[in-house]
Amino acid sequence: MSPSLPIQSVIPDIRAALGSDGAAVLIAPPGAGKTTAVAPALLSEGWCTGQIIITSPRRVAARAAAERMAETLGEKPGETVGYMTRLDTRVSAETRIIVMTEAILVNRLIEDPELPGVSAVLFDEAHERHLDSDLGLALALETRGVLREDLRVLVMSATIDGARFSRLLSGSAPVIESEGRSFPLQIEWLGSNPSKPIEDQVAEGIMVAWRDQDGDILAFLPGVREIDRVHERLANRLPGTPILPLHGQIEPQTQRTAIRRDHEGRRRIVLATAIAETSLTLDGVSVVVDSGLSRHAEFDRAAGTTHLVTHRASQAAATQRAGRAARQGPGVAYRLWEAGGHGGRPEFAPPEIEIADLAPLILKLAKWGATDPASLAWLDTPPEASVAAARGSLRAMGALDDDFRITPWGEKVAQLPLDPVSAAALLFGAEAGNAEAAAQIVVLMQERGLGGRSEDLLHRLSLWRTERGKRADTARKLARRWSSQAERLMTRGEHSETNPAIFLALARPDFVAKRRGSGGDQWVSVGGRGFQLDPASPLARSDWIVIADAQGQAKGARITAGAELSEQEIEAIFNKRLEKRSIARWNEKENRVEARLEKRLGAIVLASGPDPNPDGIQIVDILVDKAVDKLETLLPQGFLARAHFAGLSALSTGSLQSRADQWLAPLLDSKRDLNLPPHRFAEAAMNGLDWDERQQLEKNAPVQFTSPAGSHHAIDYAGDDAPSAEVRVQALFGLDRHPMIGETPLLLKLTSPAGRPIQSTRDLPGFWRGSWADVAKDMKGRYPKHRWPEKPWEEKPSLKTKNAFNRS
Repeated sequence: MSPSLPIQSVIPDIRAALGSDGAAVLIAPPGAGKTTAVAPALLSEGWCTGQIIITSPRRVAARAAAERMAETLGEKPGETVGYMTRLDTRVSAETRIIVMTEAILVNRLIEDPELPGVSAVLFDEAHERHLDSDLGLALALETRGVLREDLRVLVMSATIDGARFSRLLSGSAPVIESEGRSFPLQIEWLGSNPSKPIEDQVAEGIMVAWRDQDGDILAFLPGVREIDRVHERLANRLPGTPILPLHGQIEPQTQRTAIRRDHEGRRRIVLATAIAETSLTLDGVSVVVDSGLSRHAEFDRAAGTTHLVTHRASQAAATQRAGRAARQGPGVAYRLWEAGGHGGRPEFAPPEIEIADLAPLILKLAKWGATDPASLAWLDTPPEASVAAARGSLRAMGALDDDFRITPWGEKVAQLPLDPVSAAALLFGAEAGNAEAAAQIVVLMQERGLGGRSEDLLHRLSLWRTERGKRADTARKLARRWSSQAERLMTRGEHSETNPAIFLALARPDFVAKRRGSGGDQWVSVGGRGFQLDPASPLARSDWIVIADAQGQAKGARITAGAELSEQEIEAIFNKRLEKRSIARWNEKENRVEARLEKRLGAIVLASGPDPNPDGIQIVDILVDKAVDKLETLLPQGFLARAHFAGLSALSTGSLQSRADQWLAPLLDSKRDLNLPPHRFAEAAMNGLDWDERQQLEKNAPVQFTSPAGSHHAIDYAGDDAPSAEVRVQALFGLDRHPMIGETPLLLKLTSPAGRPIQSTRDLPGFWRGSWADVAKDMKGRYPKHRWPEKPWEEKPSLKTKNAFNRS
């Protein structure tokens, strides 16, 4: 640890606090050295026998912090110090300090709440209040309180309310404050010009700073689009000057280039998003140009989408940005707004837990075992309305049950390191035998810039598959890893699909949309929301798409990513959701279906008006539903009883009802009623059996009993005395062993030559040698033309009269 770092003066206090209390809050200004110096200083503590985890809000910051610590130790990342991000990991068996993104810590805690082998968790830049940061801290505190009293927790930031975090950690956790490394910082107010695009204002501000100052320039812009436009404006004005982007969509090596000084000693310009606000020290930067804008993801509960919204940057963010100029020496910060308006900016940006889609958080909590978020320790409790919306979407997906407990399907969704929609799409892809394509679509949804900027995800997918470069290769490896995980979770189904848009549609059916009009700019979704699309987009020529992302408010949100579907695919995957609103219904009086046509998929009207040829699929669905209700009366008497006796679950009432669309639909096709002979329903049900099941039925429950005389007699499996068969007694002559159905004696209902009942028995040998003598005596007088021998078991069976039998 460098002796010049201000944090060194409070390291003894940190050691003492963690050694005695086990939890503490560290407030240290930018440049104090908290990110890179605290963890190495704790490795020698007696309680530190395992690893130290440091959370980082961003991938680029995690890599940079680990690389800087490793460099200080004279090592490479992956030795004593390593890092873990979604697209890049460097750890080994020797790694003692791991810098990881907050989401990875959350997943690790959920998979193993005890955090074996971990001695401490350090939450860096906690003031940013990301959703995974708040969740990770809540889970870590529960682990510490219930499972791991020895787990040390340290919350670190430059600008947080230390007292609130202190109460959250343990009621009165020590708050340790460090001085920063103080260099003079000059603030210049350039003002704003609403008539000019922000990229023009930033380009002009950079040119002012380039002329008036020395040193590298760091400019803050709200997003990638603005970074690209500023780059275009500066490239011709400053030829030969390194103009470097810095955001989460570029490759790690390009990010490293932006962080370090130019290897040729040239003055450079770095164009960055909020990714550079905290955690990072950009070598050589002494000038900051701040657009004053921030772009955050916000969940619109009305639209059901998360969209990026551009706001004025908070005062805290502006302070962090300006501080980047004075990390290594005196600096200047140019702000593109007026000094008089600075006080009107919000003091802090709202925490994500107040504005984000909480479905990922609620599902993770359900997997953790917490159905009520309020049972955990939060700095800000999740809003009830957002919790309710998240529960609703997760229940609709089948991930939560009615009591908000995680379902088996939800367990599979939660096992993937993705948001619920992305995980569900990936699992649907695995079920259809195309997990990798599904994973690739999910990666494209999350990694902007891969395969270009088109709104058409399938076009981007095609380009990315041939794209070269480390970022493209790393993303492909990530997709393969996700697809392998999904394939281990899902059993492949009977049907295969090649269009990955289908998997996304299955995961978010309410976002399947149909074009309205010919212009391609207006769309309506199955969920009933209106969306807009750039008419120049390649998707504008499609009739149907699934919307992957949209930006803007609920009314008229702009589609920024989607994939084309055909109407045939829509009807195939959503055949059970297709409706006829004009309406096909069962007429109880006439016992048949009557219909008028309005074909709908959710809010989308596919066809409307009177229709002399109503949709047969819907009519069959109604007939099938009605047949399911009346199943026991439609099938031949005893059919279900026979299947039950045979132990054949495929023909149980429940199984037949659950598979009714498979075996009944073909039978009822083109019908309007259920007026079919019972044997037709039985034949349809039998057609759904495979060869083994048919053999099981015939072996365990044969349809008929064949007597020694060659006569055939139906076996009744429905009565209380089942199985039974009615047989004329002369047909059984010569039989001295009782017939069995499996291990059950067949009840023989013996009749006279006239078919009148004589006696019933499950012990034929006993009957022959017992009551037969009395029966025969009585029958001789009634039917003298027939045989009534004393020892029938020794006679030849025959239904003929005595004379006919003797002649034969």
